[in-house]
Amino acid sequence: MAGRFEPRPAVTRTTTRGGEVAVPAPVPAPRAAARPPAGRERRYVPPGPLDLGLVLGPLRRGPADPTFRTTPDGSVWRATRTPAGPGTLRVAARDGAVHAEAWGPGAEWLQEQLPALLGESDDPDAFEPRHRLVADTHRRRPGLRLTRTGLVMESLIPSILEQKVTTDEAYRAWRLLVRKYGEPAPGPAPERMYVMPEPRTWALVPSWEWHRAGVDNKRASTILRAVRVARRMEEAAAMDPEAAQARLELIPGIGPWTSAETVQRSNGAPDAVTVGDLHLPGIVGYALAGDRNADDAAMLELLEPYAGQRHRAARLILLSGRVPARRQPKMPRHDIAAL
Repeated sequence: MAGRFEPRPAVTRTTTRGGEVAVPAPVPAPRAAARPPAGRERRYVPPGPLDLGLVLGPLRRGPADPTFRTTPDGSVWRATRTPAGPGTLRVAARDGAVHAEAWGPGAEWLQEQLPALLGESDDPDAFEPRHRLVADTHRRRPGLRLTRTGLVMESLIPSILEQKVTTDEAYRAWRLLVRKYGEPAPGPAPERMYVMPEPRTWALVPSWEWHRAGVDNKRASTILRAVRVARRMEEAAAMDPEAAQARLELIPGIGPWTSAETVQRSNGAPDAVTVGDLHLPGIVGYALAGDRNADDAAMLELLEPYAGQRHRAARLILLSGRVPARRQPKMPRHDIAAL
């Protein structure tokens, strides 16, 4: 069996939560390779340094996410459901510019939203490091910008799936449900890429399929309540982050953790710090004050100097790699599909 499979890249809790994705360096395509069907093209010059892996990394839900892919030619592929319909976007950075191509009914919308997706509305200069660790990471990661997708449901549903379970369980549920009920990504997307289901399709997923995917009734019911008012949820993308979180939290089962994880992506919210997380307070406390037992209150106190930019500060801390050593086994997986 040796040599049949390429080794999988190492993925740690820190790189996953820090939102970093390895994007291969661009390589020229072989001359004999057939050119894929042309899509809607755009060339975008970012206002400053841009690291596609850091900017778009938070949109990937696990290494096998069917809506997100990186390819050896240095491209990042993204399949999503836009207000105009399903669409596929491919972006690649070359010669100081980003070259984007889109396919499907949502192609035009994706190209219009490209600058926001790549962090043009973000202002990294507004961030002022207050700790040496944060300053060092900020200097080493000049290409970090906060993405703004303008799409709520594509971030809300997987965030609900991640409530109170391991990331492996949540990623598996997202992967199984999108592949079974989504639709193939338009255009010449890599194999097995899918666009997530539309709200009505989510509402029609049978109870036993949620169970097979390992999703308990509480999380499934929260998703069903959200998709029934999907249009109102999507309106939150145009609101300021605080108002957007307030609207999302009107749905029973959606609290501050889920709303923050959503608006960080949909609204590009630089101050939407995640509270109620199992690991983040201890990581922030350990990195900034040597306190691995910090709770949410202690974390917010430590991040107070970064008011207005607390989410960016938390990401930089996660990307620094300074995390407390593990003292106990990982949280056990509970496969309810086996019950």
